[in-house]
Amino acid sequence: MVKLIISGAAGEMGERITRLSLADPEIKIVGGLENQGHEWIGKDLGRVLGPGEKGIKIADNLEKVINQADVIVEFSTPEATLAHLEICQKHKKAMVIGTTGFTQEEKKMIDRASRNIPFVYSPNMSLGVNLLFKITEEAARIIGQDYDLEIIEAHHRRKKDAPSGTAIKLAAILAKETNRSLDKVATFGRKGQTGERPKETIGIHAIRGGDIVGEHTVIFAGSGERIELTHRASSRDTFAQGAIKAVKFIVKQKTGLYDMGDVLGLK
Repeated sequence: MVKLIISGAAGEMGERITRLSLADPEIKIVGGLENQGHEWIGKDLGRVLGPGEKGIKIADNLEKVINQADVIVEFSTPEATLAHLEICQKHKKAMVIGTTGFTQEEKKMIDRASRNIPFVYSPNMSLGVNLLFKITEEAARIIGQDYDLEIIEAHHRRKKDAPSGTAIKLAAILAKETNRSLDKVATFGRKGQTGERPKETIGIHAIRGGDIVGEHTVIFAGSGERIELTHRASSRDTFAQGAIKAVKFIVKQKTGLYDMGDVLGLK
């Protein structure tokens, strides 16, 4: 049985992972984490979510509970995730990181941590999105040089980072498969007299509104035709189910950095 701590337990993803994990006979939740001052601190995770008393306390310090766990799953903030990453390295605990919004330097810190512990890091853990990554890679390899490349993503009004981590990864795939530097060719939205679109551009556009769970479209726009690859999520359970697959996967792995392609056998 995998012993799990959920960081960001009060968040929308934390709640869904908790509910699905409580129903999974292969997982035992041993703790929840939230930021200092949160109203859930000290309370029972099962009680605040509704299923009833589960003996799982919500803490504000990973050091207090980490020795009980095999894996820590992170859907929180970049600051909290990086702090927990340091603690996990110290205690040699595996991680699953679904947090988004990291800077390039912070991503390098995550990469360096793979020398010390095993963890899965992915901006999106749904099977469908990871298939979209794979299909986008193939399409870009075949036609990416000849078509204009654009990405549109849409999320709920409460999402704090833009564009989404998933959109950034899609853009990185397009850049890699067309031999471009994303830092040089990425265009984030457009306004004013922008002039003719440079051929090398990879456009990335973010929509925020309502309760949109998550939508991503990759556009290959050519002369006389347009190809669109789209994934739409209608429930956060698809991401939570992927996170649980990642939890079960990572406890069996050696030190290193893995992604959902590894977890789902898409490589």
